[in-house]
Parts: sequence; C-alpha cells; structure tokens
Amino acid sequence: MNNWLDAVKWDNDGLVPAIAQDHQTGRILMMAWMNREALELTAKENRAIYYSRSRQKLWRKGEESGHVQQLHELRLDCDADVIVMQVEQIGGIACHTGRESCFYQVFQDGEWVAVDPVLKDPKDIY
Repeated sequence: MNNWLDAVKWDNDGLVPAIAQDHQTGRILMMAWMNREALELTAKENRAIYYSRSRQKLWRKGEESGHVQQLHELRLDCDADVIVMQVEQIGGIACHTGRESCFYQVFQDGEWVAVDPVLKDPKDIY
C-alpha cells in the first residue's frame, strides 16, 4: 500500500525537499522538508504537512497561522529526490514574513531586494 513512498529517494536524514507551488498561478510559494510520515499524511489529508528540522517534529502548514496549503497535486521529479506540490494557499500568505511567497527577494545591482509587499504583519499572524 505504501510502495509509492519507497520510490522516493530520501536523503541520509530520511528527508526530501518539497516545493509548494500555487496551483493556479504557478508561483513558487515555499520550500520545506518532508519525511516519510509527512508525505504520507500530506497525501492522506490533502494538505501540506512538513517535517520541521529545527523542532524535530511534523508541522501541518497553517496550524498556528491558519494559512493552510490545500493539496491539488503531488509530483515527484525524474531523479525521485524532490517533491512538488500544487496547492491552494488559504489566506494568500505562505511565508512567515507575511508575504505571499518565501521567494520575495530579487537580485538587483549586486544585492538582494525585497520586491513583494508584506500582506500581514507577522506579529498579527503568530
């Protein structure tokens, strides 16, 4: 029943990078890590569930902020070592900085420049 999980090439820590992408716009929202249990639960619950390396536990996206990622599709890359999820970002905020995406900095003239607005102050989220 879990043979599909065996196809994933987990790293030495039992993790795989997981990229969340907006299912309508294609914008990359964030990247986090999943262990086997997180990936299995993501598929079962149809919502993004990650593994927090700093807290050493499962992390259901939105459990504190309410910014849940509703799963539309799971994909595995050709090398079987990266997951891409097509998601609906509930509330429109994926980043802990209060932005739509964690990828809000653009390299311009030799430096990183924040180009996306803060949609909600993180103090009001967490």
